[in-house]
Amino acid sequence: MKLINARKEMGPDAYKKYPSYVDGLPASIVMSGLGQACATLLAATRGKQNDPHRMLYDDLNAWMCQANTYSPYANKRDLLTAITEGTQRDYVRAQAEALAYLVWLKKFSQAFLKNPDAE
Repeated sequence: MKLINARKEMGPDAYKKYPSYVDGLPASIVMSGLGQACATLLAATRGKQNDPHRMLYDDLNAWMCQANTYSPYANKRDLLTAITEGTQRDYVRAQAEALAYLVWLKKFSQAFLKNPDAE
């Protein structure tokens, strides 16, 4: 919820496409895998830190790499780097965790982030 509030404070113009990217990421993960989906998010940012793709990657990174014993990549700095350096077992666990996290992120983004194009 903290991350959704941070996006909300940025205003609808800043997070404009964020909810739709959240909606689409689980399908991308299932079709291509977590690593490729994350790489695609980063590639879509074209180096812009305030791009909604980057926001989504940063939110997923924060969840997956947080300092928590249950996090798939606890205390790692970057999700994509952790994926490439981790084991297959870690990857499978991380992918399941990412899909579970995105269920909640999707619900919160639909509930609390206004779509400026829908009005």
